Amino acid sequence: MDSKVILCSVMLVVFFAIMIYVGFYTRKHATDVNGFVLGGRSVGPWLTAFAFGTSYFSAVIFVGYAGQFGWNFGMAATWAGLGNAFIGSLLAWNILGRRTRVMTQHLDAKTMPDFFGKRFHSVPLKVAASVIVFIFLIPYTASLYNGLSSLFGLVFDIPYWVVIIIMAVLTGIYVIVGGYMATAINDFIQGIIMLFGICAVIGAVLVNNGGLLSATKELAKVTGDAGWQGAYTAFLGPDPLALLFVVMLTSLGTWGLPQMVGKFYAIKSEKDIHKGTIISTVFAIVVAGGCYFLGGFGRLYADKVIMNPATGTPLFDTVVPAMLATLPAIIIAVVIVLVLSASMSTLSSLVLTSSSTFTLDVIGPMSKKKMTENRQVSIMRIFILFFILVSAVIAVFKDAHPEVTFIAQMMGVSWGALAGAFLAPFLYGLYWKGVTKAATVVCFIWGCGIAIVQLIVTLGGIDVTGWGPVLGYIFKSSINSGVIAMVGGLVIVPIISLITKKQDAKEIEELFQCYEEKVEVPAKSRLKD
Repeated sequence: MDSKVILCSVMLVVFFAIMIYVGFYTRKHATDVNGFVLGGRSVGPWLTAFAFGTSYFSAVIFVGYAGQFGWNFGMAATWAGLGNAFIGSLLAWNILGRRTRVMTQHLDAKTMPDFFGKRFHSVPLKVAASVIVFIFLIPYTASLYNGLSSLFGLVFDIPYWVVIIIMAVLTGIYVIVGGYMATAINDFIQGIIMLFGICAVIGAVLVNNGGLLSATKELAKVTGDAGWQGAYTAFLGPDPLALLFVVMLTSLGTWGLPQMVGKFYAIKSEKDIHKGTIISTVFAIVVAGGCYFLGGFGRLYADKVIMNPATGTPLFDTVVPAMLATLPAIIIAVVIVLVLSASMSTLSSLVLTSSSTFTLDVIGPMSKKKMTENRQVSIMRIFILFFILVSAVIAVFKDAHPEVTFIAQMMGVSWGALAGAFLAPFLYGLYWKGVTKAATVVCFIWGCGIAIVQLIVTLGGIDVTGWGPVLGYIFKSSINSGVIAMVGGLVIVPIISLITKKQDAKEIEELFQCYEEKVEVPAKSRLKD
């Protein structure tokens, strides 16, 4: 048997055994809703920071986006990784972390739709948010399997559907048994693998190309689609505006994603927020910055990348695997475990978010009788199984029927739809007493509406150049329209709030009173007046 197969098999067996052990080890924390969904709101900084980071970065980043943006922007794609670190992590923790923890605990909100429902005293708003999560999170979940086929193909001669089933089953076991705490601990382990793995891969690829200086010189000679030499080593790459939109969507977008914001609900204490901020930012610099930096050298392997015969453009999921194909067996084995770790961590976060949201925010309000804690946890476990099964079926179907483009396009617009609908009302809802329910509803419609238009344009192959320079550029890609959905929401919500009915003054004062509660801190943290 080939040494690569043996090495990868051993590492995968050990990896899977640890994941399952953690699931059963943490089952004592998953006996009630608060423990199953939020780990009892007592999760420390390391686990929370790694859970945030590993939910952020999946195989989609390492294989898909690193290949696509690295090919399009060269070394300038690293800006996307730095944006993820400083906007998507550092600023997110500083601006959202503390306030999210305080208000969601005050409201006893366990999910983002639950927050909207209790913040604006509206059950229909909570249900509407849950439906949006359900519609757009499932295709996003299915996209996590992308790229696994080409990577496993470097070592194993097994069908793609087998890889999907293995990943789905093992993720399902530890999430169903251990809930949030199992996910958090496994995320920490998987995050460690990702940190060391991405460093090892970058080092191996650069050594394979004669070192950083030689690799950069070779990349500087490439003209490619840009048409000018040195475009892919330029400071801002060949298309700075397109790069800006990528940075904004992949960085600011996390502020409105339920599975990301939900990590702040579970933070244990104030000092954990400070530690978690630093840990999460460093993690993102290494993992996201490393992934995009690595992808920037993809054009050095242009002769090995598989091209789409119809368009003449590369199949972006094959760029990174082409870079790895010539590396030593140990590096390939590390990459297999790295990408599997990234995918399983994000999958576990998404299905836990989906199941808890659907159970608490849709099934709960529809139930005639008040459900017990045990019953709610049981229903969530059933829905975890359901969401994993659906995502796996979609991924297998998409692979077997590539001509069905609807699924792929749904995946593309899901991030923008969720961030466009939720980011603005959630952010303003934490800070501003004047946000209204009507403004939140309008933002939901705006974010989803932009995504639906983008879906129609893409599926119909509609030429948007005749729509004018502005609309034509917006709907040129789901990245552009996703950014407009987010930024538009930040403008729409305050405008609509100023002209619509305000919440009851006494009600809103009581709600924001949670921020005024006095807490004692040591002198080293604050000087006496």
